[in-house]
Amino acid sequence: MSYRIAADLVVLLHLAFVGFVVLGGLLAIRRRWVVWFHLPAAIWGTWIELSGGVCPLTPLENALRRRGGQAGYSGGFVEHYLIPILYPSGLTPAIQYLLAGVVVIVNVAVYGYLLHRGRVRQH
Repeated sequence: MSYRIAADLVVLLHLAFVGFVVLGGLLAIRRRWVVWFHLPAAIWGTWIELSGGVCPLTPLENALRRRGGQAGYSGGFVEHYLIPILYPSGLTPAIQYLLAGVVVIVNVAVYGYLLHRGRVRQH
């Protein structure tokens, strides 16, 4: 497999992970075991956004691109792929906090619903 294809697969994996971080709690409504995978992923994704850190998949993708003869990119996955789509003007700390807030709000709502539903079933 060429390095370029491997880099593209890492991007797809990364995008799937971001989607899982944001919306994976919805899967837990139907499949309770998903909670054990989603909560750590949501905590990790929120921490990366709030800390300004870089997910390890970003340097992996860049390394694969360089080995495949392509240029890597600076910044993280969100800045390179998602922000240009959602916020063409660029990433600011305020936007990072907003993105982290969306992750937290969506997941608190979903898990609040799950806890409420669990309590209702017990009574």
